Amino acid sequence: MNKKTRIAITGPLGRMGQNLIKEIQKNKQTCLTAALVQKNHKLINEDIGEVLGIKKIGVFISDQLDIKKNNFDVLIDFTQPNSTLKYLKYCSQFKKNIVIGTTGFSTEEMNIIQSHSKKIGIILSSNFSIGINLLFQLIKKTTEIIGKNSDINIIEYHHRNKIDAPSGTALAIGEIISKVMNWDLNKHSIYYQKGITGIRETKKIGFSIVRAGDIVGKHTVMFSNSGEEIKITHTASNRTSFAKGAIQSALWIHKKNTGLFDMQDVLSFS
Repeated sequence: MNKKTRIAITGPLGRMGQNLIKEIQKNKQTCLTAALVQKNHKLINEDIGEVLGIKKIGVFISDQLDIKKNNFDVLIDFTQPNSTLKYLKYCSQFKKNIVIGTTGFSTEEMNIIQSHSKKIGIILSSNFSIGINLLFQLIKKTTEIIGKNSDINIIEYHHRNKIDAPSGTALAIGEIISKVMNWDLNKHSIYYQKGITGIRETKKIGFSIVRAGDIVGKHTVMFSNSGEEIKITHTASNRTSFAKGAIQSALWIHKKNTGLFDMQDVLSFS
């Protein structure tokens, strides 16, 4: 009988963390062995299952990984860049693989992640849903066919508490389009503002951003030219698809020694 993949979760009390834990409990190939919070959290030493209203599962909320017990195979992290880098350094030190769903990294931070991938296996993805990764493929193909003759716009919607903009997924879409068009995304982007903006520039990707309510995530890409328009949209109604994708990624990266991968690799799209 195959052993279950032991997973540690950071931010277990957040929206994504809660969904991850519930899906790990349902998955026959995985088990939760650590639930990590910031230091001095008031719920340290409480059973995470009981706190989340599932049932007692024997995993207690902690502010530190106990490497002496070797109690996880893969860490899944959806926190903030500074926290992610701290956990990444720890995983690299003790040869533990990691799945990163955090977004908003700087170029310097991305270089740090790349350097750690020479020591451990890392999956870094802006979005773990199968649907959005299929959308990436549709965007690539559409850009190849009509990109040169279209005004391209990306409209993204998220909940009011999301702190980075554009979203990591919107930027990933922009990078896909830019690669096909042989553009530098930083030089070929428009971020719409109030005022007299002038005629819409060509060879640019327009970004529009909405932050409101509890929207989980919606991304629309528009290809507009003279006489017609194509819209490709993905809408997430809950976080279950992200959690399932992250767990699928954890199972996949557990079998790797080193390297930096994304969800496209997990799904064999790339």
